[in-house]
Amino acid sequence: MAAAGPSIVETRREQAFPILEQAEIDRLRRFGEVRRYRSGETLVRIGEVGRGLAVILAGRVEITQHACDQRYLITTYEAGAFMGEIAQLSGRPALVEATATEPVEALIIPPEKLRAVLIAEAELGERIMRALILRRMGLLERGVGGPVIVGPTDHGDVLRLSGFLSRNAHPHQSLDPDTDPEARAIVERFGVDPGELPIVLCPDGRLLRNPSEAELARYLGLVGPLDPDRVYDVAVVGAGPAGLATAVYAASEGLSVLVLDCRTFGGQAGASMRIENYLGFPTGITGMALMARAYTQAQKFGAEMAMPDEAVGIEGEDTLGGGSYVLSLLNNERVRARSVVIATGARYRRLEVPDLERFEGACVHYWASPLEGKLCTGQEVALVGGGNSAGQAAVYLAGRVAKVWLLVRGRDLGASMSRYLVDRIEGLPNVEIITEAQITGLEGQPGRLEAVRWRLASGEEVRRPIRHLFLFIGASPNTQWLDSARVALDPKGFVLTGGDVAPGRRSLETSLDGVFAIGDVRSGSVKRVAAAVGEGAQVVAQLHSFLAKDSVLARARREPLSQ
Repeated sequence: MAAAGPSIVETRREQAFPILEQAEIDRLRRFGEVRRYRSGETLVRIGEVGRGLAVILAGRVEITQHACDQRYLITTYEAGAFMGEIAQLSGRPALVEATATEPVEALIIPPEKLRAVLIAEAELGERIMRALILRRMGLLERGVGGPVIVGPTDHGDVLRLSGFLSRNAHPHQSLDPDTDPEARAIVERFGVDPGELPIVLCPDGRLLRNPSEAELARYLGLVGPLDPDRVYDVAVVGAGPAGLATAVYAASEGLSVLVLDCRTFGGQAGASMRIENYLGFPTGITGMALMARAYTQAQKFGAEMAMPDEAVGIEGEDTLGGGSYVLSLLNNERVRARSVVIATGARYRRLEVPDLERFEGACVHYWASPLEGKLCTGQEVALVGGGNSAGQAAVYLAGRVAKVWLLVRGRDLGASMSRYLVDRIEGLPNVEIITEAQITGLEGQPGRLEAVRWRLASGEEVRRPIRHLFLFIGASPNTQWLDSARVALDPKGFVLTGGDVAPGRRSLETSLDGVFAIGDVRSGSVKRVAAAVGEGAQVVAQLHSFLAKDSVLARARREPLSQ
C-alpha cells in the first residue's frame, strides 16, 4: 500500500505539521469556539462532513485511516497542533478519523471562518494553508483515506474511475485481483463475479459496482445538492484556467460564485504534463499542479465548487428583484444566478477511423498523465497531432516508453508547434516524426488494441504492433448545450462576444445581457493558458459593471418614479 521512498509529508514534516505559538492561538480564538471531548470520543469520522479546523489546546488526538478492514495510524496531535487538511476549506467529508486518546480541549474553526483566517491573518494563514495542502499531497501519495478501485489494471472503467479521482485530487488506490491477494480477498468477500468488475470499496465499507463519475462523486461527497432558491452573483460554467481565474478574482472581490464543470477542474490545461511558457514558471509546471493551485485559491476566497455537475441549458428569468438566469443541470437540478460566465472550453476531436470507440478509454487516450505513462512503460506508442499539446505529450512519454511514433498530417512540424518543443523532440532518440501521415486502421479486440496502421505520403501503408494510441488532434467548441439559449455563435460554433455581436457591447459579453464568454470557447480567443487566465480576470470588471446596472434597474422596477 505504501508508496516507494519517503513521502512529501515526511520530507517536509515541519511545514505539514507545525506547532502554533500561544500568541498565534490567541489570535485564532475570535474565529472559533472551544469544545471538549472525552477520552475515546471521536472528533471526526471518515465520510462525515467535519466541523472545520481544530486547534488542539490540551490533550492528544490520533489520526487514523481505514483500508480493507485495517486501521493505520497517520499521526498524533498534541497541544499547539491543528487538525485538518484541504477538505476542511470547503466543508467536504473527512478522509481520516480523529479520536481523543485522553481528554481533549480544542478550538473549532468552521470552514467559513477558516477562509476568513486565511485572508485576515496573512502570515499565519499562509502557514495553515501550506500545511493543509501538504497533508492532502501526503494522502494522495499514499492513497490514504479514499476508495479502493478493484479491477484489471488496463480495464477501461478502472482507468476511467482512477483518472476521475486523480484529476479531482482525491486519494484512492487501484488493486488488480489478478496480481494482488488483497484485491482477490475483497472480490471473494463480496461475492463479485469477475465480469462485474470493477468495483469500488468506499472508506465506510459500502461497495459500488462500476459507478458513474457522478454517482461516485456524490457518494464520496465531492459534490452535494445545490440550493434551488439561492441566487448567486455569477455562475461560472467550466473550471479550466479561464473559469478558475474568474472564480478567484470574482470571489476575492466579494461576489458569490458557483463554479460548475461536467468532469473536474483543470480542463485541457490540467492534462498537460508540462507547461513551460507560462509567465513566472521558468522551469515549467504541470498543468494539474497549476490548476490545483487555482482550484484551492478559489475555495480560499469562498467560491463554491460543483463537480461533476453538467449544465445542459440556460434560460432567462425576469423577477421584481431584477433579471437572473436559470441553469438546468443534467441531474435535473436548477441553479439561479444574476450573471453567467461561459468558460466551457473545447472538447477533444475524435479520429475518423473505423472502430475507434472499441478502444477508447482503455487503449486510445486523449491526454498523457502518469496513469497512461504507467500503462505504456517500455512499449511502443503512436501519438497523432502537431500542436503544442502533442509535443508536450511526446516529450513526457519519451521518458517512459521504448519508442514514440509521432504522426503529423502536415509537412512541417514547426508550422504548428513552438520551436522549443520541436528542437527538444528532434533531440530525443526514441521519437520518430512521421509527416504527412494518416491513421487508416486499428486492429484488436474491444478494449485491447493490438496494432495501428497508417498511410504515408507515398501511399505506402505501415503497420506496427502498438497497444496504445494517443490523440491530440485539436478540439471543437463545447457549445452544444447553448443551442436553445439564443447565444450567437460563429460558423465554427464558437461564442460571439463584444463588437462581433453589436457595436458598443462589452468586449466579453455575448448576445444575452449578463452572459459572458471567455477562454477557448470564445470566438477569436487566443488558445493559450495565459490568455484564458487574462480573460478570466478581465471579465470580472465587466461583471461588476453589469451587476451594478442590473441593481439600479431592479430598484427602478420596485420603486417607480412618482408622476
